[in-house]
Amino acid sequence: MFPLGTVLFPHGLLPLHVFEPRYRALVETCLADENGPEFGVVLIERGSEVGGGDARFGVGTIARIVEASRFDDGRYALVARGLTRCSVREWLPDDPYPRAEVEVIDEIAGSPAEAESRAQLEQELRRVLALMSELGAPVPKGEISLDDDPVRAAFEAGALAPIGPLDAQRVLEIDDPSIRLVSLVALLGDAATLLELRLAEG
Repeated sequence: MFPLGTVLFPHGLLPLHVFEPRYRALVETCLADENGPEFGVVLIERGSEVGGGDARFGVGTIARIVEASRFDDGRYALVARGLTRCSVREWLPDDPYPRAEVEVIDEIAGSPAEAESRAQLEQELRRVLALMSELGAPVPKGEISLDDDPVRAAFEAGALAPIGPLDAQRVLEIDDPSIRLVSLVALLGDAATLLELRLAEG
């Protein structure tokens, strides 16, 4: 398990600079796993990413390493992709790195009734990213197009949305795809309002 100060959504990308010895050991274990280089990512509730002693949320995302480079001093540069949500059943001793027993969360399938919310989410995300671009903030290049599947679309939007980690965690923990979509639309609406105020202030 890799506790972080950020939330990883399924289908999102996570760049990591791994320098702590315990997490270097985790990476080496993952890369040697014949079943695939995977680990869990959870948000830190209290504490720091470095040094241990943190409290962690119980819902996270299983990630797979898709790029890995090792430096001469043992550090790693990684890119991991979120695969699926998971729930921590039990935290195990942090030896030699954070470990837990987890179970995969089976997603509720989206329905045609959520198509309107999915389209609204895509529209709000494009609006927010356009406002961020006007303010000079870095945004993804090209036009944003979310997946047709409302479940995947919500996770893709969550990965791109400029929302704080606690809001992102609340979205990640929502099981109902319809509520997840509506929640993201509301968060993006709030973000757009703040960005418009900043633009108006010059």
